[in-house]
Amino acid sequence: MSHSIEITPIVDQIPLLHQIKKDEIEEERNVDHLKETNDQHTNKSANQIIDEKLKDLDKGASIKFTSIFKVNVGLRKSNPDAYAPMLISIGPYHKKNPQLGSMEKYKLMYLQRFLQRKEGLDVKSCITEIEKLKPKALKCYDDIESLDNDIVDKFSEILLLDGCFVVEFIRECNGMLPNREDKIISTNCMIILAGRDLLLLENQLPYFVLTKLQCMTKEVDEVPFTKLMKDTFFSILPKMAPASYVEWESDAKNIQHLLQVVHMLSHPSYWDSFLRITACSSKIISNKNYQTWHANIPNVTELCEAGVRFSKVGNIYSDLEDRTTLFDIKFENGQMKIPCFEVDDVTETLLRNLVAYEQHSCDVRPKHFSDYAVFMDYLIDSDKDVNVLRQKGIITNQLGEDNEVASIFNKIGQGVNISSDFYYKEECRKVIQHCEKPWNRMKANLRHNYFNTPWAGISTVAAIILLLLTAIQTVLTFISFFK
Repeated sequence: MSHSIEITPIVDQIPLLHQIKKDEIEEERNVDHLKETNDQHTNKSANQIIDEKLKDLDKGASIKFTSIFKVNVGLRKSNPDAYAPMLISIGPYHKKNPQLGSMEKYKLMYLQRFLQRKEGLDVKSCITEIEKLKPKALKCYDDIESLDNDIVDKFSEILLLDGCFVVEFIRECNGMLPNREDKIISTNCMIILAGRDLLLLENQLPYFVLTKLQCMTKEVDEVPFTKLMKDTFFSILPKMAPASYVEWESDAKNIQHLLQVVHMLSHPSYWDSFLRITACSSKIISNKNYQTWHANIPNVTELCEAGVRFSKVGNIYSDLEDRTTLFDIKFENGQMKIPCFEVDDVTETLLRNLVAYEQHSCDVRPKHFSDYAVFMDYLIDSDKDVNVLRQKGIITNQLGEDNEVASIFNKIGQGVNISSDFYYKEECRKVIQHCEKPWNRMKANLRHNYFNTPWAGISTVAAIILLLLTAIQTVLTFISFFK
């Protein structure tokens, strides 16, 4: 059987191979050219985006007017719930939270009451006035560009509904009900939660929006809005000085939001004298002095072992006779005097948001809430420390377990930066000097090593008595031997 084989000349194969390679190379060139074109387009688009951002950026105005911040990660991570509203969203930051949607109907009810206060007032005229404030109000918020476009588009509506709620809620808390109407929010639980949410840093409205709405429906004999706020939040404020409550008045133009008002009201009773001393003192502090007051002082239990006595100052609730405030902590002659205070469900949230306001505001100095949080974190490490303070009447614990209070103060100082004008640096210095004295250190070592528990103390005392009896017996034996 024969086979025929067709042989293709090599010379005929080479052009075909060349043609294949040529096509592949040309295709690769086209791909590379397309890729290069896309890269150029991408780079060009990125440049355009950055140029547009730079063009739209008004850095000076942003830094100058921003006053309502998003809490940073460093402060938020230990307890993010303390900065989030539980009942009502005020402003744009938490507008998308579905759990707060049920309060929108209450906002409409307060808006309706707001419009009824003045004849001829309607939604259209209110929106017209709010639109004039919108550009300035937008600048008050940190990173407003990250919000959804629909929130920015509805910003005037948000300002109107939320602003009317705040104004009418504060009026309602002061008994200013038109035509003897009933309260819209009447249950204590909702009132407490609403008051809590109105003092969150991320849940604020620009103060000029609130005053504008109040002026639009203000009665002739209506008290100033600043006084209405003080009367509303006085019961939950952290032991502010009664003198400041009675005498404090401020130009509304300098107020940024409700939380700032609470901060301005809450300051040490001898605040003015401290400011004078701070202003006269040198701003340059040596590293040695800095380390002296910044060093972590011993906790309450360790200070008790070193002979430090703890005593309460003032009353839980401020009155005209009690001039002490939350910040009036003093250490004198081995005694730590701490104003008594109550820890309840709102305490941590309020303190955290006041600390956050100080930490985000560059023009607030000294930062006494931040310094107080750090100092109490120094003193409290465990439930044993809280137990001592509670037995001394310094802390009234409404949370139940002492370890819950300890957890609050152990975490509240996380992410908090303190500066060289730390409010309690003198107290820290005196405490450290007290603990470094030989006699006090010896007492601390004795108590820690031999009297740390009742049984250890009994055993130590028994050993000492046995040692004394043995010594006496030895002496008597020695005397009888010579006789």
